[in-house]
Amino acid sequence: MSPRILVTGAGGFIGGHVVAALGESQDVPPSRIRLLLRDPGKLPPGGGPGAGAPAADVVRADLADPASLRGICDGIDVVLHCASHIGDDDHRTETVNDHGTRALVEEATRAGASRVVYVSTAAVYGRGPFTAALPGRLPLAPVSPTSRSRAAAERHVLDAGGVVLRPHLVLGTGDRWVVPGLVRLLGLLSAGLKGCTARHSMVDVRALGRAVVAAGLSDRDLAGVHHVNHPDPVDCSELLDTLAHRLGLRLPGAPLDIDEARTRLAGQPRALHHLGMLAVDHWFADDGFWGGVGADPGAGYARSLAEHALWYRQFVGR
Repeated sequence: MSPRILVTGAGGFIGGHVVAALGESQDVPPSRIRLLLRDPGKLPPGGGPGAGAPAADVVRADLADPASLRGICDGIDVVLHCASHIGDDDHRTETVNDHGTRALVEEATRAGASRVVYVSTAAVYGRGPFTAALPGRLPLAPVSPTSRSRAAAERHVLDAGGVVLRPHLVLGTGDRWVVPGLVRLLGLLSAGLKGCTARHSMVDVRALGRAVVAAGLSDRDLAGVHHVNHPDPVDCSELLDTLAHRLGLRLPGAPLDIDEARTRLAGQPRALHHLGMLAVDHWFADDGFWGGVGADPGAGYARSLAEHALWYRQFVGR
């Protein structure tokens, strides 16, 4: 019989694509899926995975309220934990990501769930540079409240024998952080970057959704940490040039080198921070995860961006 699966954050960016990947799977019928949402109004179109087929079970719960989690894992075999809080409220960030994940894992353990898969982030490693880095080879050095709280969440999952997936830059429909942030940076520069060969790992959110589902369903022992990015990193100049081309951005200035870009962004610490991240390698190598679970890492950066370009143009335009 197919496993019973719980998806947290089912109405969010990554969680929504996990729900879509479940809908494409032939292994789990909708009746075996439970969706956890803080706001059921954010339920994916159609009510759940599958064309027009509602999920058998939609529950309202809040990771910031551990009492609301009681019983949500009853009868569940696999927990796909995609919920997280990203924002300026540091207290809520810690409450949801750290304490909420601990409460969820405790509930999953109490209910006898056999596997917890947590979608984390490579930001737990800190600022870099990281070149062809494999899981387990780098110390954790998170620098923001969000990445610190997600590193703490990882520990709860790993201590329970769970699976942690660390993507770096996730792009695709619903992304309100990565590509929009790069667009803002290009707008401040009014130019692209030249000669910047720092490499960055990226993954299409649709491929990430498939990876999460594959990790949950795999009969392999996956306990531990895995990098989930496209095998081919993208260099900084190509990343920005392709973005400007696909989204039709107008950059009137001549391309700048990194030092010229830093001068232009003087007095803008957030933009300088983002530029500094772009200027060094953030390349996280695959440890065999994709092949091990039989998942497709998706198209490369240029094709993925082209396929999501319409959504990005509309979002950036708003």
